Parts: sequence; C-alpha cells; structure tokens
Amino acid sequence: MFYIHCPYCDEYRDEEEFAPKGQAHIARPEDPESCTDEQWGAYLFFRDNPRGIHHELWVHAIGCRKFFNITRNSASYEILETYRMGEQPRFSAEHPEGKSAETVAAEKVAAEAGMVAGQEGVKA
Repeated sequence: MFYIHCPYCDEYRDEEEFAPKGQAHIARPEDPESCTDEQWGAYLFFRDNPRGIHHELWVHAIGCRKFFNITRNSASYEILETYRMGEQPRFSAEHPEGKSAETVAAEKVAAEAGMVAGQEGVKA
C-alpha cells in the first residue's frame, strides 16, 4: 500500500481512493474529420509503455473527483511528482533529476505568452 498526493486536496491519501486512467499528455487531433482510420485508431487505442519515467492520468475517485497527472518510474514504481491538469511536469525522461523551479517558471511564462499571441486580434 502506498499513498498518493492529490494536488487539488493537497493531502496524501491511500491509493485505494485513486484510479489510473492511462497515459497523460495525449493530444487530440485538431481535425478528427481529416484523420485516416489508422491515425484515429492510433489516437484512440495505442499508448506508450516505457520502462522508466512515464506520465499518467489519474483521478481522485473517492475524494475530490478531479483529474491530475502523476510522473512515475515504471521500473521502480516510485512516484516522482503529482501535478494539476494544464501544468507541466518537472521530471521527464530528458530531465530525470527534474527541472529547476526557474526553468519551470520560464516555460510557463513562454507557454502563456504563446497562448496570448495565438489569440485572434492580439499583436506582438
């Protein structure tokens, strides 16, 4: 038995309160109508199953019922972090030691700037 940190409740709760929902950070095709059957099937059914650091979608089913992400090492079962939907992970296969807080903050600012710049009517 282990405990999982819910980033919304900000508490460590028993694993039985949570349910895994598969791989995290899967982008839905922007135009599903233009996808081939093979592309749509790959989006719906095929998931990565790496040995090592992996990002997963979980739900606090018997708690706040909110979805969040977990970065887990699939070889050791170690949970490296939990984070809210829309946030970026600190740990990844490219950064197994985790990114610094400054790097995460800079990426967040750049992502928000990109979102604002992508809105109609906004000029740089």
